[in-house]
Amino acid sequence: MSDPLDAEKLAARCRAVGDGLVIEVVAETASTNADLRQRIDYLRAPVLRVAELQSAGRGRAGREWRAAHGDSLCFSLAWPFSRGLMQLAGLPLAVGVALADTLRTLNHPVTLKWPNDLLLEGAKLGGVLVETGVARIDSSDTVWAVVGIGLNIHRNAARDTGVPHDVAALGENIDRNALLATLTDALVGALSLFDRQGLAPFIDRWQRWHAFAGLPVCVMDQGKLLHQGIVRGIDAVGCLQLETDVGLVTVAAGDLSLRALSTNKA
Repeated sequence: MSDPLDAEKLAARCRAVGDGLVIEVVAETASTNADLRQRIDYLRAPVLRVAELQSAGRGRAGREWRAAHGDSLCFSLAWPFSRGLMQLAGLPLAVGVALADTLRTLNHPVTLKWPNDLLLEGAKLGGVLVETGVARIDSSDTVWAVVGIGLNIHRNAARDTGVPHDVAALGENIDRNALLATLTDALVGALSLFDRQGLAPFIDRWQRWHAFAGLPVCVMDQGKLLHQGIVRGIDAVGCLQLETDVGLVTVAAGDLSLRALSTNKA
């Protein structure tokens, strides 16, 4: 098991604390995302909430996210935006780019899977869950996003229930406090950039790291085939672009999964 997560160690290593970020570390909670969503009407600064154990953590489409104590990083970042709620389309993809960029600089060859998974050597390393809302603060409306992330550290770490992927992990000798501080600073930078410029600055890197770029895939919804074609990237708001027999098809993010045809990358 890794050393315990520690708020003081995180604060000492996290540059964003100097800009007002509040860090909370708890031993156990139902869901860090749910905790922060319940508090957005009362938040006055960005908050990073971290739990060693989540009893009701969720992945995309409400799937349960299970994590053994000390074997993963499960955290959420509540962040205010100046742009409108409808202008946050594509935010999960920008978050994925920030995570992949950071992990790759640490010699973990992470790739991305549309819309919100991180892969390592073709297996699922982690995922992103973004939930948005509007808070009424000081007689004005503020748009918030709660960015939830689950990241496997050890081999027996989190599993997103119902997803038939192999599970990857970063390794045994990971300083979780140092890694989380580095990831948090990267996320803060990415969220600030997204607030100013939207998804545009992230698109090239997202397409560079996409594990299914140029591959034939099926797009599924709860086991039902919706589309199949060649992945041609994403558009300006993060929708998947597929080259199909009937032309270019745009697929919006949602309860979808990609399964590569004739490959083992699903």
